[in-house]
Amino acid sequence: GFLPAHPGHTSFGMSVFNLSNAIMGSGILGLSYAMANTGILLFSFLLVAVAILSLYSVHLLLMTAKEGGSLIYEKLGERAFGWPGKIAAFGSIIMQNIGAMSSYLFIVKYELPEVIRAFLGLEEISGEWYLNGNYLVVFVSIGIILPLSLLKNLGYLGYTSGFSLCCMVFFLCVMIYKKTQLPCPLPFFYHHSSNLSMNGSDMSGLYSPMTLNIFCTLFSPQTAYTVPILAFAFVCHPEVLPIYSELKDRSRKKMQNVSNLSIMMMLIMYMMSALVGYLTFYENVEAELLHTFTKVYKFDTMLLLVRLAVLTAVTLTVPIVLFPIRSSITTLLFSGREFSWIRHLLIAAAILAFNNILVIFVPTIRDIFGFIGESLMYTKGSVEQFFFSNKTKKMSQYGEKDLAAVFLVVGVIFMIGSLSLIVLDWIHNPPGSSGGH
Repeated sequence: GFLPAHPGHTSFGMSVFNLSNAIMGSGILGLSYAMANTGILLFSFLLVAVAILSLYSVHLLLMTAKEGGSLIYEKLGERAFGWPGKIAAFGSIIMQNIGAMSSYLFIVKYELPEVIRAFLGLEEISGEWYLNGNYLVVFVSIGIILPLSLLKNLGYLGYTSGFSLCCMVFFLCVMIYKKTQLPCPLPFFYHHSSNLSMNGSDMSGLYSPMTLNIFCTLFSPQTAYTVPILAFAFVCHPEVLPIYSELKDRSRKKMQNVSNLSIMMMLIMYMMSALVGYLTFYENVEAELLHTFTKVYKFDTMLLLVRLAVLTAVTLTVPIVLFPIRSSITTLLFSGREFSWIRHLLIAAAILAFNNILVIFVPTIRDIFGFIGESLMYTKGSVEQFFFSNKTKKMSQYGEKDLAAVFLVVGVIFMIGSLSLIVLDWIHNPPGSSGGH
């Protein structure tokens, strides 16, 4: 009886929806760009490898929860390392989930004004307040995200998660349909880009057929960004235990099946969307797939619906990411107190307010926050698992301990390597200079 006393009420299916929704971040829009940089073979290999690593780290997490006797990250951290462990668990969840929330809200900030403008048929930017991304982020946060964040249990979000996943499937279907509509050398591209001088001498190179990058053009500076996009494609660890604790008739095997199914479904979605986007635009694909499509189809109803669908999906993911932050804060500051609706509401409002301020005033925040937090998340499970296995001596016969140690080392190397590549890239091209977001 060491796990939470309350029985779970969330069905297997709803749990799969919630976890899949937590996995599927805004990263899906960057996967085609990643594929263009790494080549199809290396990309596929990396994506599958990361999916397997994620499954293994969920397995470690569930083992840790069993041995540590708790489904709350901070408690596990505390049992393994005393209060520094508790604070570390708290810190990594906060960092990673705030990073994730910021990246979703960034999409709302940049995409929603565009969508509204297109719906209204406005050609150029006008100064209307309802076309200002900063205002829109606040409205969406108050009008949609906050009410959903006030539900008492994560389980209730299963319906919105299911809807969110439908939106992404719709996105994929339209991309596949559009792919069949486009000619191979893309003439449109060059009519929109202002930086090309359109005199006769330049025109010859514009219609060159696309080259397919099957193998890798490794070690371009872009690869530095590609690797984290892939590595964090399946990060959902902060949500695993909250979802586990609300699973009906919960058992470790059942939760592992929830994770297996969610990660497999997302692997297929990711693979397909990366391929479709890449095979449509080849090396012209941009870091944000939707932008590339809208360049080609200026006013296209179907694409508008897709952008709306992606926005909806992203917006409905925010409450799922907010839940673990709130439960972390509650565990740290108010453990042992009775549940209070006022506190439940105030903490959610404070988290959202903080995130809105970040998204409005700190444009490069998502790179830093998301990165550090996610690296911590990857290594944390293996640290605790390693510790518990030392303590209990249970795992040594399976060689799990050695695997956990390897996992930890890989995580740390990975974190240092990618972070240094990104910093180097920043030094050479300061974030503000590119003009993009």
